[in-house]
Parts: sequence; C-alpha cells; structure tokens
Amino acid sequence: QTIGAAELPGGDLSGKAVLFRTGWSQHFGTARYGEGHPHVGADTATELVGREIALVGIDSLNIDGTSDGTRPIHTAFLYAGIPILEHLTNLDALPPTGARLFAVPPKVRGMGSFPVRAFAIVA
Repeated sequence: QTIGAAELPGGDLSGKAVLFRTGWSQHFGTARYGEGHPHVGADTATELVGREIALVGIDSLNIDGTSDGTRPIHTAFLYAGIPILEHLTNLDALPPTGARLFAVPPKVRGMGSFPVRAFAIVA
C-alpha cells in the first residue's frame, strides 16, 4: 500500500507535522506487521519536502517500502532535515489538525535512529 501525493491534504503545511494514520499499528506484535505495510510514495515525499513540513510520521513499520532494501523516502526527508517517526500508535485519537506533538528522545550521541516517547496534547 503506497500512500500517494493525491492523498495529501490541501492548505499550508509549512512547519507542521504530517502523520499518516493507516491503521497498521493494529498488527504490531504479529507476523503481519512486517509484511506489506503501508508506506509513503516518492511523489508524496517530494511533495511534502517542497511544502516544507517540520516532521513526518506513520503508524507502520517503516516510512519506506521494504521489499527491495532501499530507503529513498528516508533519504529524501532526512536530506531535507525532516525528522521521521515510525511505529506510531493511537493516531485515531488525534483530530485532523490542532494537536500538539512531542517526540522526546533520551540524550544519546552517535546514533542514526533511536526510540522516542511520542505523545500529543489535544487542546
């Protein structure tokens, strides 16, 4: 399941977090979680980089498809300085806009990726 640019919302996304709620987190802890998971397409990544988002996240295993071992979506976002959150849960509890997102990592140096405690406050 590739998430295409046509599925993106309109409007100004500059400086905002964009979170993809696919429902895939329901498979966490099962064999299915790692197989055929939803991921962002190249057109979507290009569009979001151009719209200058602050952060991107998804409720599945990986923001990239994992069938061929490449990571072009990671590369596009990280090259543009856009952090990526994966394995998110409970995104259905958030409104479409207006929540305040936090992703708090422990203080660690020299790691390419690391778990965070991600949470949101809904006003």
